[in-house]
Amino acid sequence: MLKKLLGLDAKAAGGRWTVSLGPCAAWSARTYGAFAREGYGRNAIAHRCVRLIAEAAAACPLRVGGEGPGAQAVRALLARPNPDQCRAELFETFHGHLQVAGDAYLELAGGAEGPHALYALRPDRMRVLTGPKGWADGWEYRLGGEARVFARDRASGRSALLHMKLFNPLDDHYGQSPMEAAARAVDVHNAGGTWAKALLDNAARPSGALVVTGREGGDGRLSEAQYARLKDELEGLYSGPANAGRPLLLEGGLDWKPMGHSPAEMDFIEARREAAREIALAFGAPPMILGLPGDNTYANYREANLAFYRQTVLPLARKTASALTAWLAPWLGEGFVIEPDEDALPALSEERSARWARVNAAGFLSDDEKRALLGLDEERRP
Repeated sequence: MLKKLLGLDAKAAGGRWTVSLGPCAAWSARTYGAFAREGYGRNAIAHRCVRLIAEAAAACPLRVGGEGPGAQAVRALLARPNPDQCRAELFETFHGHLQVAGDAYLELAGGAEGPHALYALRPDRMRVLTGPKGWADGWEYRLGGEARVFARDRASGRSALLHMKLFNPLDDHYGQSPMEAAARAVDVHNAGGTWAKALLDNAARPSGALVVTGREGGDGRLSEAQYARLKDELEGLYSGPANAGRPLLLEGGLDWKPMGHSPAEMDFIEARREAAREIALAFGAPPMILGLPGDNTYANYREANLAFYRQTVLPLARKTASALTAWLAPWLGEGFVIEPDEDALPALSEERSARWARVNAAGFLSDDEKRALLGLDEERRP
């Protein structure tokens, strides 16, 4: 009875009543489709974070060490991974999948002459196939009604599929993406944008109330026909940006009572800013490089950009290069190593110049020792 009278959700627990004064928060689903739509597709902060990381990691130069046929085949494969994409475009897709889904997949296409192309596969179409001991024995890629199985040869270590994932403490076979960690902040940020848009559609002013004062002898109530006509007039003649500031024509017995926003309602602006910063934090992108106001963590943009490369881009590039080396070695033979060429990154140029000056000033070192410290020995090819 109390629930019906109050219109609230009342539950009995241990002889006590718990009264809920409002509905629970509604969060988006935790699926790849929801992350792609609500995060990457509809949230500017999450979209920019994914693009920044994917583009920066894909543009990081990769150096292939070694002179054997395997090293030459890897260089050719990375220079032109497939007929439709260049290396930067392929790895931008690969790293984008990793940021949105926590998992990224590369297919090694081959023929009679051996492996000749790399393709990125969508993670939402992939399923890990586990063996009796719980380890991944293969992967199933399903598109429409057709399914392809990529088996792993335990004897040779060969697999036509590379599965790279981010750390997930609750799953042995699938990774957890930064988008999932930022999902609640994305929902808050998107809800704040929806609220602001609704406010603009309502003449960018707080709502008000039409009060029926009633005449002498009247009960101060409108008939159903009067109520419907008044509602249609308000929606058609006084709502929306085009009707902002239009005077309200009231008949006798009606009085307009404007209602302002409380401090708690106005706090949504600050909540949206904090949600934006939380999204950037989850992805490892300093808020300053996203243009978010109020960030004083770094003295300037240059320091923030350097921290972004050192803490986010380079670890991802090293992880990708190491995974590619281990994956391609059983196919193309040993004798090569793939690693990011940090000396070719423009973002690290000032740091590199300072290191060169410091090594050059060490008079107790020979020229050969200085070259070795700077990574310029003859065995490493640029």
